Amino acid sequence: MRAYTITAYTKARAKKYGVVVKPSQNRKKKIDVSDKDGNKLATIGANGMGDYPTYVSKYGKTYADERRRLYKQRHESDRHKKGSAGYWADRLLWNLIIIFFLW
Repeated sequence: MRAYTITAYTKARAKKYGVVVKPSQNRKKKIDVSDKDGNKLATIGANGMGDYPTYVSKYGKTYADERRRLYKQRHESDRHKKGSAGYWADRLLWNLIIIFFLW
């Protein structure tokens, strides 16, 4: 199985939350999340499964938005527990980034 490449989307989300993301040491997962001191906080994302930036690039925003809605519905019970793997997956792989362009 090919290693997951961390997207610019996820890197931007990590910067917003003040954490560091690296490819996971666990071959079944996508990303290891650590604090700025290098303390591991969570391992997130099943390798081989999609996430919001992956779906946007492969299938478009409409499809990705529907997958996000279903993900959030499916993980409602764990994505709000601050510091949990579900919390970080929701924030780093599935939340919406709104980009404003100033002309």
